[in-house]
Amino acid sequence: MKETLYKIFDYQYLSRQEAKKVLFDIVGGNVPESQVAALITSFLMRSISVDEILGFRDALLEMRVPADLSDYQPLDIVGTGGDGKNTFNISTAACFVVAGAGYNVVKHGNYGATSISGASNVIEQQGVKFTTNIDTLRRSMEQCHIAYLHAPLFSPALKAVAGVRKSLGVRNFFNVLGPLVNPVQPDYQMLGVYDLSMMRLYSYIYQEGKKHFCIVHTLDGYDEISLTDQFKVVSTKGEQLFMPEDLGFKRVQQHELDGGNTVEVAAGIFRDVLHGEGTGAQRDVVVINAAFAIQTVEQDKSIEECIEIARESLYGKKALKTLEKFVELNKG
Repeated sequence: MKETLYKIFDYQYLSRQEAKKVLFDIVGGNVPESQVAALITSFLMRSISVDEILGFRDALLEMRVPADLSDYQPLDIVGTGGDGKNTFNISTAACFVVAGAGYNVVKHGNYGATSISGASNVIEQQGVKFTTNIDTLRRSMEQCHIAYLHAPLFSPALKAVAGVRKSLGVRNFFNVLGPLVNPVQPDYQMLGVYDLSMMRLYSYIYQEGKKHFCIVHTLDGYDEISLTDQFKVVSTKGEQLFMPEDLGFKRVQQHELDGGNTVEVAAGIFRDVLHGEGTGAQRDVVVINAAFAIQTVEQDKSIEECIEIARESLYGKKALKTLEKFVELNKG
Protein backbone atom coordinates (compact mmCIF):
# COMPACT_ATOMS: atom_id res chain seq x y z
CA MET A 1 0.00 0.00 0.00
CA LYS A 2 2.90 2.35 0.75
CA GLU A 3 4.22 1.81 -2.78
CA THR A 4 0.77 2.57 -4.17
CA LEU A 5 0.55 5.78 -2.14
CA TYR A 6 4.01 6.93 -3.25
CA LYS A 7 3.00 6.27 -6.86
CA ILE A 8 -0.15 8.38 -6.48
CA PHE A 9 1.73 11.14 -4.60
CA ASP A 10 4.11 11.25 -7.58
CA TYR A 11 1.12 11.92 -9.89
CA GLN A 12 1.38 8.51 -11.52
CA TYR A 13 -1.73 6.54 -12.41
CA LEU A 14 -2.70 3.04 -11.33
CA SER A 15 -3.54 0.39 -13.88
CA ARG A 16 -7.02 -1.12 -13.83
CA GLN A 17 -5.61 -4.27 -12.18
CA GLU A 18 -3.64 -2.29 -9.57
CA ALA A 19 -6.73 -0.31 -8.60
CA LYS A 20 -8.73 -3.52 -8.29
CA LYS A 21 -6.09 -5.04 -5.97
CA VAL A 22 -6.06 -1.93 -3.75
CA LEU A 23 -9.75 -2.31 -2.96
CA PHE A 24 -9.42 -6.04 -2.32
CA ASP A 25 -6.61 -5.27 0.15
CA ILE A 26 -8.73 -2.65 1.94
CA VAL A 27 -11.73 -4.97 2.29
CA GLY A 28 -9.44 -7.79 3.42
CA GLY A 29 -8.42 -5.69 6.41
CA ASN A 30 -4.82 -5.43 5.22
CA VAL A 31 -4.72 -1.62 5.14
CA PRO A 32 -4.71 0.61 8.26
CA GLU A 33 -7.44 3.27 8.38
CA SER A 34 -4.80 6.01 8.25
CA GLN A 35 -3.58 4.69 4.89
CA VAL A 36 -7.16 4.37 3.60
CA ALA A 37 -7.68 8.02 4.55
CA ALA A 38 -4.42 8.94 2.79
CA LEU A 39 -5.56 7.10 -0.35
CA ILE A 40 -8.94 8.84 -0.37
CA THR A 41 -7.30 12.23 0.22
CA SER A 42 -4.72 11.70 -2.49
CA PHE A 43 -7.40 11.46 -5.15
CA LEU A 44 -8.55 14.93 -4.14
CA MET A 45 -5.12 16.21 -5.21
CA ARG A 46 -5.31 14.94 -8.76
CA SER A 47 -7.94 13.70 -11.20
CA ILE A 48 -8.86 10.04 -11.21
CA SER A 49 -8.44 8.08 -14.45
CA VAL A 50 -10.99 5.93 -16.23
CA ASP A 51 -8.83 2.82 -15.64
CA GLU A 52 -8.62 3.56 -11.91
CA ILE A 53 -12.38 3.96 -11.63
CA LEU A 54 -12.99 0.80 -13.67
CA GLY A 55 -10.54 -1.16 -11.47
CA PHE A 56 -12.25 -0.01 -8.29
CA ARG A 57 -15.63 -0.78 -9.85
CA ASP A 58 -14.50 -4.27 -10.91
CA ALA A 59 -13.48 -5.05 -7.33
CA LEU A 60 -16.76 -3.84 -5.83
CA LEU A 61 -18.86 -5.76 -8.35
CA GLU A 62 -16.83 -8.94 -7.89
CA MET A 63 -17.39 -8.76 -4.11
CA ARG A 64 -21.05 -7.76 -4.24
CA VAL A 65 -23.97 -9.73 -2.86
CA PRO A 66 -25.93 -10.76 -5.98
CA ALA A 67 -29.41 -9.38 -6.63
CA ASP A 68 -30.77 -10.45 -9.99
CA LEU A 69 -33.67 -8.19 -10.93
CA SER A 70 -32.62 -7.82 -14.55
CA ASP A 71 -35.87 -9.30 -15.89
CA TYR A 72 -37.64 -6.11 -14.71
CA GLN A 73 -35.37 -3.96 -16.92
CA PRO A 74 -35.13 -1.39 -14.13
CA LEU A 75 -33.95 2.20 -13.91
CA ASP A 76 -31.73 3.75 -11.22
CA ILE A 77 -31.75 7.47 -10.39
CA VAL A 78 -28.70 8.54 -8.44
CA GLY A 79 -26.40 11.46 -7.74
CA THR A 80 -22.71 11.33 -6.96
CA GLY A 81 -23.24 13.56 -3.93
CA GLY A 82 -20.43 15.80 -2.81
CA ASP A 83 -21.78 19.02 -4.33
CA GLY A 84 -21.89 20.67 -0.90
CA LYS A 85 -25.42 22.03 -1.45
CA ASN A 86 -27.25 20.02 1.26
CA THR A 87 -30.38 19.69 -0.86
CA PHE A 88 -33.31 17.57 0.27
CA ASN A 89 -33.47 14.04 -1.17
CA ILE A 90 -34.47 14.99 -4.70
CA SER A 91 -33.40 11.86 -6.59
CA THR A 92 -34.99 9.56 -3.98
CA ALA A 93 -38.31 11.40 -4.26
CA ALA A 94 -38.01 11.29 -8.06
CA CYS A 95 -37.64 7.50 -7.87
CA PHE A 96 -41.11 7.21 -6.31
CA VAL A 97 -42.57 9.57 -8.90
CA VAL A 98 -41.13 7.41 -11.69
CA ALA A 99 -42.30 4.19 -10.01
CA GLY A 100 -45.73 5.77 -9.51
CA ALA A 101 -45.87 6.31 -13.27
CA GLY A 102 -45.40 2.55 -13.75
CA TYR A 103 -41.67 2.33 -14.54
CA ASN A 104 -39.53 -0.20 -12.67
CA VAL A 105 -36.91 1.38 -10.39
CA VAL A 106 -34.04 -0.20 -8.45
CA LYS A 107 -32.63 2.50 -6.20
CA HIS A 108 -29.14 1.87 -4.81
CA GLY A 109 -28.25 4.21 -1.96
CA ASN A 110 -26.44 4.78 1.31
CA TYR A 111 -26.43 6.88 4.45
CA GLY A 112 -25.22 10.45 4.01
CA ALA A 113 -21.43 10.79 4.01
CA THR A 114 -21.04 14.36 2.75
CA SER A 115 -24.57 15.55 3.50
CA ILE A 116 -27.00 15.43 6.42
CA SER A 117 -29.32 12.87 4.87
CA GLY A 118 -28.56 10.23 2.26
CA ALA A 119 -31.15 8.08 0.50
CA SER A 120 -30.88 5.35 3.14
CA ASN A 121 -31.47 7.84 5.95
CA VAL A 122 -34.70 9.12 4.46
CA ILE A 123 -35.94 5.66 3.45
CA GLU A 124 -35.21 4.28 6.93
CA GLN A 125 -37.15 7.19 8.47
CA GLN A 126 -40.27 5.88 6.71
CA GLY A 127 -40.06 2.68 8.78
CA VAL A 128 -38.36 0.55 6.11
CA LYS A 129 -36.06 -2.31 7.09
CA PHE A 130 -33.23 -2.91 4.61
CA THR A 131 -32.83 -6.42 3.24
CA THR A 132 -30.91 -8.59 0.79
CA ASN A 133 -33.78 -11.09 0.57
CA ILE A 134 -34.42 -11.50 -3.14
CA ASP A 135 -38.05 -12.62 -2.63
CA THR A 136 -38.81 -9.41 -0.71
CA LEU A 137 -37.09 -7.30 -3.37
CA ARG A 138 -38.97 -9.03 -6.20
CA ARG A 139 -42.29 -8.68 -4.36
CA SER A 140 -41.59 -4.97 -3.97
CA MET A 141 -40.83 -4.63 -7.68
CA GLU A 142 -43.98 -6.51 -8.70
CA GLN A 143 -46.39 -4.73 -6.37
CA CYS A 144 -45.10 -1.16 -6.43
CA HIS A 145 -42.45 -0.98 -9.21
CA ILE A 146 -39.57 -0.11 -6.83
CA ALA A 147 -36.96 -1.92 -4.76
CA TYR A 148 -34.35 -0.32 -2.52
CA LEU A 149 -30.83 -1.69 -2.13
CA HIS A 150 -28.93 -0.36 0.91
CA ALA A 151 -25.37 -0.25 -0.42
CA PRO A 152 -23.45 -1.56 2.65
CA LEU A 153 -25.56 -4.74 2.66
CA PHE A 154 -24.65 -5.49 -0.94
CA SER A 155 -21.13 -4.04 -1.14
CA PRO A 156 -18.94 -5.02 1.82
CA ALA A 157 -16.19 -2.73 0.53
CA LEU A 158 -18.44 0.30 1.04
CA LYS A 159 -19.15 -0.84 4.58
CA ALA A 160 -15.42 -1.29 5.22
CA VAL A 161 -14.66 2.36 4.41
CA ALA A 162 -17.85 3.94 5.77
CA GLY A 163 -16.20 5.12 8.98
CA VAL A 164 -13.26 6.75 7.22
CA ARG A 165 -15.53 8.47 4.69
CA LYS A 166 -17.79 9.81 7.42
CA SER A 167 -14.86 11.10 9.50
CA LEU A 168 -13.29 12.83 6.49
CA GLY A 169 -16.63 14.36 5.52
CA VAL A 170 -15.50 15.38 2.02
CA ARG A 171 -16.41 14.05 -1.39
CA ASN A 172 -14.08 11.36 -2.69
CA PHE A 173 -13.77 8.67 -5.32
CA PHE A 174 -16.33 6.50 -3.51
CA ASN A 175 -18.88 9.16 -4.49
CA VAL A 176 -17.83 8.47 -8.07
CA LEU A 177 -18.05 4.72 -7.61
CA GLY A 178 -21.48 4.57 -5.96
CA PRO A 179 -23.52 5.00 -9.16
CA LEU A 180 -21.44 2.37 -10.97
CA VAL A 181 -21.84 -0.48 -8.49
CA ASN A 182 -25.59 -0.96 -8.20
CA PRO A 183 -25.51 -4.77 -7.73
CA VAL A 184 -28.40 -5.20 -10.18
CA GLN A 185 -26.46 -3.33 -12.91
CA PRO A 186 -29.73 -1.86 -14.24
CA ASP A 187 -30.39 -1.36 -17.94
CA TYR A 188 -31.17 2.34 -17.45
CA GLN A 189 -29.55 4.96 -15.28
CA MET A 190 -30.00 8.66 -14.70
CA LEU A 191 -26.99 10.16 -12.96
CA GLY A 192 -26.37 13.59 -11.47
CA VAL A 193 -22.77 14.83 -11.25
CA TYR A 194 -21.24 17.80 -9.41
CA ASP A 195 -19.00 19.13 -12.20
CA LEU A 196 -18.35 18.90 -15.94
CA SER A 197 -15.15 16.85 -15.57
CA MET A 198 -17.21 14.15 -13.84
CA MET A 199 -19.71 14.33 -16.68
CA ARG A 200 -16.93 13.59 -19.17
CA LEU A 201 -15.55 10.76 -17.01
CA TYR A 202 -18.90 9.00 -16.75
CA SER A 203 -19.57 9.52 -20.45
CA TYR A 204 -16.42 7.55 -21.26
CA ILE A 205 -17.37 4.80 -18.81
CA TYR A 206 -20.97 4.46 -20.01
CA GLN A 207 -19.91 4.39 -23.64
CA GLU A 208 -17.97 1.18 -22.88
CA GLY A 209 -21.20 -0.64 -22.04
CA LYS A 210 -24.73 -1.08 -23.33
CA LYS A 211 -26.56 0.88 -20.63
CA HIS A 212 -29.06 3.57 -21.63
CA PHE A 213 -27.92 6.58 -19.63
CA CYS A 214 -28.66 10.22 -18.90
CA ILE A 215 -26.10 12.36 -17.04
CA VAL A 216 -27.21 15.73 -15.68
CA HIS A 217 -25.38 18.69 -14.13
CA THR A 218 -26.58 22.17 -13.23
CA LEU A 219 -23.87 24.65 -14.12
CA ASP A 220 -23.83 26.39 -10.74
CA GLY A 221 -22.60 23.15 -9.16
CA TYR A 222 -25.52 20.84 -8.41
CA ASP A 223 -25.38 17.07 -8.95
CA GLU A 224 -28.99 17.11 -10.14
CA ILE A 225 -31.32 19.35 -12.11
CA SER A 226 -31.85 22.06 -9.51
CA LEU A 227 -33.64 24.64 -11.70
CA THR A 228 -31.35 27.26 -10.16
CA ASP A 229 -29.39 27.80 -13.40
CA GLN A 230 -28.74 26.44 -16.86
CA PHE A 231 -28.25 22.67 -16.85
CA LYS A 232 -26.53 20.22 -19.16
CA VAL A 233 -27.80 16.77 -20.15
CA VAL A 234 -25.61 14.12 -21.80
CA SER A 235 -27.31 10.92 -22.87
CA THR A 236 -27.34 8.22 -25.51
CA LYS A 237 -29.20 10.86 -27.58
CA GLY A 238 -26.33 13.39 -27.40
CA GLU A 239 -25.69 16.63 -25.46
CA GLN A 240 -28.20 19.39 -24.68
CA LEU A 241 -28.29 22.60 -22.66
CA PHE A 242 -31.51 23.84 -21.05
CA MET A 243 -32.66 26.86 -19.10
CA PRO A 244 -35.45 26.19 -16.57
CA GLU A 245 -37.66 28.65 -18.44
CA ASP A 246 -37.20 26.63 -21.68
CA LEU A 247 -39.29 23.87 -20.12
CA GLY A 248 -41.88 26.07 -18.43
CA PHE A 249 -40.34 26.16 -14.95
CA LYS A 250 -39.64 29.13 -12.72
CA ARG A 251 -36.07 29.76 -11.63
CA VAL A 252 -35.41 28.36 -8.13
CA GLN A 253 -33.27 29.91 -5.39
CA GLN A 254 -30.67 27.76 -3.63
CA HIS A 255 -32.24 28.17 -0.17
CA GLU A 256 -35.53 26.74 -1.49
CA LEU A 257 -33.92 23.32 -1.92
CA ASP A 258 -32.28 23.08 1.50
CA GLY A 259 -32.60 19.70 3.19
CA GLY A 260 -32.43 20.98 6.76
CA ASN A 261 -30.07 20.23 9.61
CA THR A 262 -31.39 16.83 10.68
CA VAL A 263 -32.42 13.56 9.09
CA GLU A 264 -35.92 14.05 10.53
CA VAL A 265 -36.32 17.39 8.75
CA ALA A 266 -35.10 15.89 5.45
CA ALA A 267 -37.52 12.97 5.81
CA GLY A 268 -40.35 15.42 6.51
CA ILE A 269 -39.62 17.35 3.30
CA PHE A 270 -39.50 14.05 1.37
CA ARG A 271 -42.94 13.05 2.71
CA ASP A 272 -44.41 16.51 2.10
CA VAL A 273 -43.33 16.49 -1.53
CA LEU A 274 -44.80 13.04 -2.21
CA HIS A 275 -48.04 14.18 -0.59
CA GLY A 276 -48.13 16.92 -3.24
CA GLU A 277 -47.42 19.47 -0.54
CA GLY A 278 -44.17 21.26 0.30
CA THR A 279 -43.22 24.25 -1.81
CA GLY A 280 -43.61 24.76 -5.53
CA ALA A 281 -39.81 24.78 -5.93
CA GLN A 282 -39.49 21.43 -4.14
CA ARG A 283 -42.18 19.82 -6.26
CA ASP A 284 -40.82 21.27 -9.51
CA VAL A 285 -37.27 19.93 -9.04
CA VAL A 286 -38.60 16.46 -8.28
CA VAL A 287 -40.84 16.56 -11.37
CA ILE A 288 -38.06 17.69 -13.74
CA ASN A 289 -35.62 15.04 -12.47
CA ALA A 290 -38.28 12.36 -12.72
CA ALA A 291 -39.10 13.53 -16.26
CA PHE A 292 -35.54 13.12 -17.54
CA ALA A 293 -35.40 9.71 -15.83
CA ILE A 294 -38.58 8.66 -17.64
CA GLN A 295 -37.12 9.86 -20.94
CA THR A 296 -34.06 7.66 -20.31
CA VAL A 297 -36.45 4.72 -20.65
CA GLU A 298 -38.92 6.29 -23.11
CA GLN A 299 -36.44 7.70 -25.59
CA ASP A 300 -39.07 8.31 -28.25
CA LYS A 301 -41.05 10.64 -25.98
CA SER A 302 -40.34 14.37 -25.85
CA ILE A 303 -39.22 15.84 -22.54
CA GLU A 304 -42.47 17.80 -22.43
CA GLU A 305 -44.45 14.53 -22.58
CA CYS A 306 -42.28 13.07 -19.82
CA ILE A 307 -42.83 16.14 -17.62
CA GLU A 308 -46.59 15.60 -17.91
CA ILE A 309 -46.22 11.92 -16.99
CA ALA A 310 -44.19 12.91 -13.92
CA ARG A 311 -46.68 15.59 -12.91
CA GLU A 312 -49.58 13.17 -13.21
CA SER A 313 -47.75 10.69 -10.97
CA LEU A 314 -47.03 13.30 -8.29
CA TYR A 315 -50.22 15.36 -8.34
CA GLY A 316 -52.44 12.36 -9.06
CA LYS A 317 -51.10 10.78 -5.80
CA LYS A 318 -49.67 7.79 -7.68
CA ALA A 319 -46.21 8.48 -6.22
CA LEU A 320 -47.68 8.70 -2.71
CA LYS A 321 -49.58 5.41 -3.11
CA THR A 322 -46.35 3.82 -4.35
CA LEU A 323 -44.49 5.04 -1.26
CA GLU A 324 -47.24 3.76 1.05
CA LYS A 325 -47.25 0.32 -0.61
CA PHE A 326 -43.45 0.22 -0.58
CA VAL A 327 -43.33 0.93 3.16
CA GLU A 328 -46.02 -1.70 3.82
CA LEU A 329 -44.00 -4.33 1.94
CA ASN A 330 -40.63 -3.40 3.42
CA LYS A 331 -41.35 -2.23 6.96
CA GLY A 332 -39.32 -3.57 9.87
